[in-house]
Amino acid sequence: MPHDHNGPQSASATSLELLRTPPPKERADAARNRAAILDAAASLFDGHDVEAVSMDQVAAAAGVGKGTLFRRFGDKAGLAAALLDARERVLQEGILHGPPPLGPGAPPAERLVAFADAYVDYVLKHLPLVRMSETAAPGARYRIGAYRFWHRHVAILLDGVPDPEHAAHALLAPLAAEHLTALLPELGEGRVRAGITRLWRQAGSQ
Repeated sequence: MPHDHNGPQSASATSLELLRTPPPKERADAARNRAAILDAAASLFDGHDVEAVSMDQVAAAAGVGKGTLFRRFGDKAGLAAALLDARERVLQEGILHGPPPLGPGAPPAERLVAFADAYVDYVLKHLPLVRMSETAAPGARYRIGAYRFWHRHVAILLDGVPDPEHAAHALLAPLAAEHLTALLPELGEGRVRAGITRLWRQAGSQ
């Protein structure tokens, strides 16, 4: 793998910026409704099983009509994705402008492992929401804007391996929320984290 820190990584920085999740731009009243809905949803999801919370409950807690809720977010998966937006932007900012090894300035192999560690921190902290956003419909995970950002970032770091686009998908597959949800009860968090780190370290050494 190339070790020119200013090579493909810096050359592709602009394309990665374009995939970054943008904050929503809304009228003041729409922004207030959005904030009320997200606050209500966060409170309900924190106190209950995410799967058990209905859109009716969210609308009632937010003081908005059910139609407003569906027009804004589409379904519960869209609501979950909106709740995750701000958390995803923090990780994206760290990748683009944060200190190494997560941010620019470290060798690609070190950045790969740093990203895997940071992503696992993020997904395990919000596992039910991430799982909902990724499994609402077949292939939903791959249509999420944040996934395209993660994939592009990893593919850039894998420049020099055969078919980095496919390799990036293969590395991200074990980080899917559904996969982690299935493994955690059987293996425990420590073994899951250690296995992911080994896998990503091996990919970076090729």
